[in-house]
Amino acid sequence: MKELISAAVLPAIFLLMYVRKKDKIESEPVGLVIKLFIYGGITVITAMIMETIGLSLIKNALDEDTMPYLIVEYFIVVAGSEEAGKYFAMKHCTWRSPEFNYTYDAIVYAVATSLGFAAAENILYVLQGGLEIALMRALTAVPGHAVFSVFMGYHYGLARKAAARGDYSKESSQLAKAYIMPVLMHGFYDFCLAVGSWEFIVIFFVFYVGAVIYASRKINKLSREDAPVNENYYINNY
Repeated sequence: MKELISAAVLPAIFLLMYVRKKDKIESEPVGLVIKLFIYGGITVITAMIMETIGLSLIKNALDEDTMPYLIVEYFIVVAGSEEAGKYFAMKHCTWRSPEFNYTYDAIVYAVATSLGFAAAENILYVLQGGLEIALMRALTAVPGHAVFSVFMGYHYGLARKAAARGDYSKESSQLAKAYIMPVLMHGFYDFCLAVGSWEFIVIFFVFYVGAVIYASRKINKLSREDAPVNENYYINNY
């Protein structure tokens, strides 16, 4: 049991440590990162409730095993529910936090929350499927959640910067993107696997590898170009 839980959780912790290490100007407090990780794990419960309700509704409206059903199931019900939980947990813990003072902070927050979800979800799968499932998900689902969260964090950071400037229109649009972008990526990820044909499996692997490479480069770029969310404050005080 202990070995299975460790195998489920360690990939998420490793990825989180990697992303946090890239926060070179001012590392986020360990307590806040742990809090986000735990809150992300708790959202597995809310996601399960929302998905149960959502699936019961679409089963009454659409025929199962049809393309429209799969699109609604994976883009709206599954991805929509899971990413909503992560988004609101992250925003609740960090939006007004004084620690949220650099744009890269948003990447750390989003990744910590998403990997908390991934770790909790992984425990459920691994306890049922064993170490083989742990290895497979360590190479796919766990990094996948991290990749989706990079896009969430990128737009979340831009929204916080817009809010500091008083640009509330851009703040709203970036917050919307912080939710919509990971939903679309997550939905496409699950949809390709659900269809299961060889064409969609090829598309999945091309998409997955490309997304991992893009997200890795995005993390490095955002780490190098990290800047205060409120530039005027730092100009006036330093």
